[in-house]
This record gives sequence, structure tokens and C-alpha cells, in this order.
Amino acid sequence: MKSHILKLFSSIGVVIQYGCIAHCTFEYIGDFVLCSGPSMEPTIFSDDVLFTEHISPLTQSISKGDIIIAKCPTNPKQQICKRVVAIQGEKIKTGFASYQIVPIGHVWLQGDNKNNSTDSRSYGPVPLGLIRSRAVCKVWPPKSISMLSS
Repeated sequence: MKSHILKLFSSIGVVIQYGCIAHCTFEYIGDFVLCSGPSMEPTIFSDDVLFTEHISPLTQSISKGDIIIAKCPTNPKQQICKRVVAIQGEKIKTGFASYQIVPIGHVWLQGDNKNNSTDSRSYGPVPLGLIRSRAVCKVWPPKSISMLSS
């Protein structure tokens, strides 16, 4: 009886250890994101699954052309997947003859499907602090596995 209880506690300890490792990996290194909506078509379609990494936002090494996952500036419960088209200090065309300079600590995000995307053209520059991860590759569906480079 005593050995069964020891084995049970040992097994629970192993499960907790691996659970902690998995949590830290998915929280600080990288994870998988299911995308929804048409804003990144034809690069990313609804229900595509991406592998993303969390190190670039932490080290503030997000570059122009990167596809990122961020908290939506207008609804913090929602995540958005967009492309960085301008970084801090760059000038972006916002109208026929109007321009805006992206402020320090911000990026300008746009969907690849410009005709069907709510992005920085609607809500303005996005603070770097809202960026959660950078998309590395598309992993689902299997026929479209590919790297997502800038």
C-alpha cells in the first residue's frame, strides 16, 4: 500500500515538472496560434495554424515585414495577426497627400488583404508593448507548411 502511494506521488511530481516546463516554453519561447479572418489573405487563411516565437518582442527586434500576433488596440480580449509595414520613426502614407510618422515605441500594422483588413489605417500606430509574438512558420494545413520570412 505504501509503495503505491509513493508511486502515485512520484507520478504527480513528474506531471507537475513537465507541466511547468511546457508552460514556460509556451509562455516565453514560442507557441501555436490559430488564425481567423481574411485580413492576411493570401499569405495566411482563416484556420491556418502558425508557430510563433516570443523572443523578438521581448528583445525589441521586430522588423519591417515581420508578421506578428498582438493584442488588438481596440479590444484587448482579441488577438490580431498583421504585417509590420513601418517601424518607429518611419513615414507612412495615410491618404492621397497625407503622411504620418510612426512614433517612438510603436509600429504600423496592416493586413496583406488591404481591402478587407482592420488595421493601423483604422486605429493608428500600435504600441510595441501590445506585440505578443512573431510568426515563424505556417504548420497547418500540411499542404501549406512554409516559413514566413519578412
